[in-house]
Amino acid sequence: MIDDSRPIFMQIARMIENDIVDGILLEEAQVPSTNEFAAFHRINPATAAKGVNRLVDDGILYKKRGIGMFVATGSRAVLVGRRREDFYEQFVRPLAREARKLGIDSEQLLAMMARESTADVENAVVTEKEGAL
Repeated sequence: MIDDSRPIFMQIARMIENDIVDGILLEEAQVPSTNEFAAFHRINPATAAKGVNRLVDDGILYKKRGIGMFVATGSRAVLVGRRREDFYEQFVRPLAREARKLGIDSEQLLAMMARESTADVENAVVTEKEGAL
């Protein structure tokens, strides 16, 4: 789970964010302690705390003194909103620029997206059928 691509504390924060976005950690649910993160990932507890505290600073988590960290109400919506904006900046804008360069209009681009979406469904059906054999 932990890799060398980014600082470990940022990876810890991203894992917690993923669990919130995926619905694994619900709003008002308690988050594992920094010691639990440290033991599970075999990292320094201070590193785990840095990742968790980053989310506290962002208002995604909050502390209950003597009890632990909890997911703040509205955190999932905030994270999904941020990720949608990141998705737009990282993928949609470059895609639209490239489409313009190639003379692909909006209608053609939407048709391509629909074709890809259909391919995903068809691939899922094939995979399901192969699994049944």
